[in-house]
Amino acid sequence: MSGHRVERVRAFFESLSPESLPRIDEIYARDAYFKDPFNEVRGVAAIRRIFSHMFEQVDAPRFVVREAVAAGDSAFLTWDFRFRARRLGSAEQVIHGASHLRFAADGRVCHHRDYWDAAEELYEKIPLLGGLMRLLKRRAAS
Repeated sequence: MSGHRVERVRAFFESLSPESLPRIDEIYARDAYFKDPFNEVRGVAAIRRIFSHMFEQVDAPRFVVREAVAAGDSAFLTWDFRFRARRLGSAEQVIHGASHLRFAADGRVCHHRDYWDAAEELYEKIPLLGGLMRLLKRRAAS
């Protein structure tokens, strides 16, 4: 049973588009919790706003799920988030991350926590800030 829920979530994220956002309540429970490095919200409407904002901020965003592991009412996905950042030029950017999901009794996601390193995956790619971040990283490693 858990494999079916995970495949449904995977298919939703890999085909996520502005047109599919109205169906997000088929994936998330009404009072679902969502947290990533920039957001912490509760409720399907707030989660929908996060993904809607993503489509406003970047060009050609898409998720590619690399691996999915399910056990009981939980799942763990590793993924690549590919996009073109308007402020960073036209080259495709990639953020590598992972999501921990928990499912409610009805099969919808009730808890979604994303894990990814904002410093390495995002800040280091910004021209001036990136140089500073790499310098700090080198100093911390010595």
